[in-house]
Amino acid sequence: MQDWGGIVAAAQVGGWAVYPLTLLAMLAIAITIDRAYVFMRFAGEPSTHVETLPAQHAFKRLDATFVMRPGTPLWLYETRAQSLATRIERDMSRGFWVLETIVTAAPLLGLLGTIVGMMHSFQLFGGSGLVNPGGVTGGVAQSLVATAIGLIVALFALFAFNYFSRRLERLIDDLEVYTNQRLSEIRLAADDRGLNAENAK
Repeated sequence: MQDWGGIVAAAQVGGWAVYPLTLLAMLAIAITIDRAYVFMRFAGEPSTHVETLPAQHAFKRLDATFVMRPGTPLWLYETRAQSLATRIERDMSRGFWVLETIVTAAPLLGLLGTIVGMMHSFQLFGGSGLVNPGGVTGGVAQSLVATAIGLIVALFALFAFNYFSRRLERLIDDLEVYTNQRLSEIRLAADDRGLNAENAK
């Protein structure tokens, strides 16, 4: 409890900059939890048959593009799979731009809090020298706390953004491999049908 009391006291010292930084931190945490659930539920590589996956799973959605009537040209399968992969990438990366913005905005807000705190400290210098030493140190403390909180929020958002970006890259690679496998199966089936037709003649 004493640690939490120290954190709250430090946040109170940080001044007004703590409030927008807290908002950014809550936003980053919410997006991280949301993307973690989405990637865990709808982006894992299937260990069983694709048919058993949830309807919104990336591999289930991609598999649906290969359900066409026999004789459909191969280029149409490729075009549909590529379009769907683009939509999946867009859906899975929802909120990434917010994390990327927080990575930049949080340190800037902390820096702004630093500047305001230092300005407050300098205003306490009188014409004849130092008037209020306690006020000066309080202003410096405010600036340091705001900077520290801004950096912590930015680091959290940066790690989350990089982690999910890497997960998305791996998902797109896996989808590409899966698409190539399905296209190879379709091509092989078409070749078999052509060979059977020739033999029937």
